[in-house]
Amino acid sequence: MRHDRLEGMTKGWFVGDFDPHVLRSTDCEVAIKHYRAGDHEAAHFHRVATEITAIVSGSVRMLGKDWSAGDILTIEPGETTDFLALTDCVTVVVKAPSAPNDKFLATAQS
Repeated sequence: MRHDRLEGMTKGWFVGDFDPHVLRSTDCEVAIKHYRAGDHEAAHFHRVATEITAIVSGSVRMLGKDWSAGDILTIEPGETTDFLALTDCVTVVVKAPSAPNDKFLATAQS
């Protein structure tokens, strides 16, 4: 058996083709992310990966709409989103495939 802690991972990412990892995989990336109200990410897109975000607790604003616990958002390659934690929240994020360096600021799309 192997034991790791989420705190030892980078920004909650623990499965994927990067270090540190619990399981190295080129098929997908998985993260459990904890945010405080007001945390945000700039508008961005992925050229290769599909990103699936499940809201576990709290509420967020993505794709110009408010979402809450139980919502699952699938963001296709080339689709732009930003992120704002409206409350303290927890998300689970899956990206497929694992494509390190596949996050681009929305201004790079034009």
